[in-house]
Amino acid sequence: MAPGSPSERDADDARDAPHASKTQDLDWTESQRGSRFAFRRKQLASAAGGRELGCSLYEVPPGKRPWPTHYHEGNEEALYVLSGSGTLHTRDGAADIELLADTYVALPAGADYVRQVENDGDEPLRYLAISTMNHPDVTVYPDSDKVGVFCGSAPGGESSDRTLHGYFPRDATVGYWDDEPTDEE
Repeated sequence: MAPGSPSERDADDARDAPHASKTQDLDWTESQRGSRFAFRRKQLASAAGGRELGCSLYEVPPGKRPWPTHYHEGNEEALYVLSGSGTLHTRDGAADIELLADTYVALPAGADYVRQVENDGDEPLRYLAISTMNHPDVTVYPDSDKVGVFCGSAPGGESSDRTLHGYFPRDATVGYWDDEPTDEE
């Protein structure tokens, strides 16, 4: 195909056009850890070609939580509850929020927005989780006093695109010059 030909322009236009994803066309991914954490997820934004905003459909069984208590230093999130009920636990319970259908919760970046979703109802809790997809990001887990570092792809993004990713004790510090070759050999 010659550069700039009508067929090549049509292909470029198709890539740049809006795309849609339909939940019925996507498979659930499932996660469970111990007796406390479980969820099912469909990555809607990724399937539709989203770049800077993520959106996933979550379904959390009764009595479960999808993730440990955390907050992000580099990404804002939001929740929109579709069905079921639960609680969004906040720092020290200071501003816990009841999650019911048609509830929207904004969760800006930073320590003031510590959160954990819990399905404390009798039916599955279904909600949309929306987030900016900034990287690098540091996710802080205050209950376990650790941090997660995500470079190359934001949390919730494509893990194969990550150039650096790991979880570390929050107090695992070294000096800037530690183990650096500061003397000529």
